[in-house]
Amino acid sequence: MELLFPFAEYWWAYLGFIVFVGLMLVLDLGVFHRKAHEVSLKEAAGWTVVWIALALLFNVGFYYFSLHQFQDVGIAKQVSLEFLTGYVVEKSLAVDNIFVFVVVFSYFGVPLKYQHRVLFFGILGALLFRGVFIGLGSFLMRFSWVEWVFGAFLILTGIKMMFTPEAAIRPEDNLLVRGVRRLIPVTNEFHGQQLFVKLSGVLYATPLFVCLIFLEFTDVVFAVDSVPAIFALTKEPLIVFTSNIFAILGLRAMYFMLAGVMERFEYLKYGLALVLIFVGLKMAYLNHAFGGKFPVTWSLAIIGALIFGSGAFSWLKTKKTT
Repeated sequence: MELLFPFAEYWWAYLGFIVFVGLMLVLDLGVFHRKAHEVSLKEAAGWTVVWIALALLFNVGFYYFSLHQFQDVGIAKQVSLEFLTGYVVEKSLAVDNIFVFVVVFSYFGVPLKYQHRVLFFGILGALLFRGVFIGLGSFLMRFSWVEWVFGAFLILTGIKMMFTPEAAIRPEDNLLVRGVRRLIPVTNEFHGQQLFVKLSGVLYATPLFVCLIFLEFTDVVFAVDSVPAIFALTKEPLIVFTSNIFAILGLRAMYFMLAGVMERFEYLKYGLALVLIFVGLKMAYLNHAFGGKFPVTWSLAIIGALIFGSGAFSWLKTKKTT
């Protein structure tokens, strides 16, 4: 598989992007959210707009960069549309994360003013895990049979999401959480926004740390679905990496903006399930049926219609019943 942006030639692009992400995270936690506080709806909406605008600006820059590199408008349009489609898919699948955030924060009783810090460190872990998954995925995609495996996995995952009732989330049953409690004592109460605290010379983890561990575990589970989904849309690891990371970066702001109205989107899971089924079909069959590449404009239109349609139906349906 010949790539437009092989890592050996474009390692500096990955490095530059990672530096940019690092600077944004430093500004986020070190300047704008240095003091723990409850994130208001207005603040969350503002940051959501900021992260989406940054992703779109990056995509514009990516278009002109590709145009300069290859001197081909067709290639530039193709890669920018692949980035946009991948970003939309990852952003939409991230809604499932928000459902989990709501349940987990409620279970651990995490005060609103401390939730941003937990999510911040959760995002750092997610960036690392996604990088590992994407690296592994880009290696596996060298083998043609992997497309069939990933495609079938996505189709089955979508069918399962559509017809299987959502199971109750029980952090206390998670092996990782139980292991943490056995390895290190955990306080019964919060100590500000600290993850660890020393009491009488003994190091304790706080409930915030246990909550963080569980959130990291759930992100690994979600990555198993989302990373193959974006490889169904593009074979370029650079596009997979950047679109995935941009979707994750805006996840905290989207959580604080939507957490209070998540019950209004009960039918959204069916739209997301259909998206997974579609991208699975695209990877396993449609790309081959269309001469190696299913039109990315069609993909974007179909995915957008499924997500917007299920979201709008959920909002209107629940509005009538509340």
